[in-house]
Amino acid sequence: MNPLTEPLANSPELFPHGLDARTDSVSLIRLTEADYAKASFLDGRILGPGVMSRAAAFPEIARAVEEGGLAERADFIFHIGHVGSTLLGRLLGRHPALLSLREPDILRTLARIRAEPEALPRPWSADDFETHLATFLKLWSRSFRPKQRVLIKATSFASELAAEILRRPSQPKAIFMFVSPENYLATILGAEHSPKEAQMLADFRGKRLQNRIGSALHPITSIGALVAMSWASEMCALAAARDSSDRILWLDFDRFLADPAPSLSTCFDHLGASASAEQIAQILSGPDMRTYSKAQEHGYDAKLRSDVLNQARQMFGEEIRRGLDWLAEMAAKHPVVRAAINMGQTS
Repeated sequence: MNPLTEPLANSPELFPHGLDARTDSVSLIRLTEADYAKASFLDGRILGPGVMSRAAAFPEIARAVEEGGLAERADFIFHIGHVGSTLLGRLLGRHPALLSLREPDILRTLARIRAEPEALPRPWSADDFETHLATFLKLWSRSFRPKQRVLIKATSFASELAAEILRRPSQPKAIFMFVSPENYLATILGAEHSPKEAQMLADFRGKRLQNRIGSALHPITSIGALVAMSWASEMCALAAARDSSDRILWLDFDRFLADPAPSLSTCFDHLGASASAEQIAQILSGPDMRTYSKAQEHGYDAKLRSDVLNQARQMFGEEIRRGLDWLAEMAAKHPVVRAAINMGQTS
């Protein structure tokens, strides 16, 4: 028997942390259940003193997964970025029936490979991609207890895989998180580092949006339009999964913040995790609603978010208008963008 079969099958403690597409090797690290609960991101930021990593060839991993009889049984949070997905992942992970995995790095890698196959050091066939995706979905589906189900919170641009993943035979459920275009523009423009992040992802998001609308984008000449393009790219990726709509819960983050208890209850119900009003009240009274979910040493709450958005509207009102105008033009020309906007308005 493959020496990895038993350790991988027995527990999620041996976690597939990274995929090197050049050598087709996987780095494995050891995580406890407490490590999963603490981590905001299961990427390079989780590596630190005392975290040991070992590499294994992907074919060896795939054989071990097959021998161990692992199955796909995870659900997902997909989102457009900066819409409270880390917070929701933490809140839902407080339920004993859910194990929350936040932003596995390999899921990002697979999303980039799907969107930009030409960037690979060697071409992958359709079978290659399926084997890799299926293997990692099975590894991510492992839980610490028999009745515990995994909830994977993806990185924003991993929404490129949302429609494909939701069509899989395992029929996963998903929560799709978003905000209105105006709130998204205010969120990104009003944050210190978010505009730079939007610029870094602009080429990737622009290419994906072009593929969906079937034509080239006109040059984007303002930061407001660039941020609006980011919203459109990620919302179109989510809207592409509408044929799985019976397993999707659309969640507007600002509506969630306005009345979190019923929204959280709806999320638990959607995922099949029974939660009483007392349980929900206890979860919401904990630290998560009062701290910045990506760095919990910092305070952050709904009022501070509202203040930041209002300040951004005052400081960047012209750019917000440019972004909304760009989006309106795109919606007038392209049914795909128009459908994504309508999806956000009706969900």
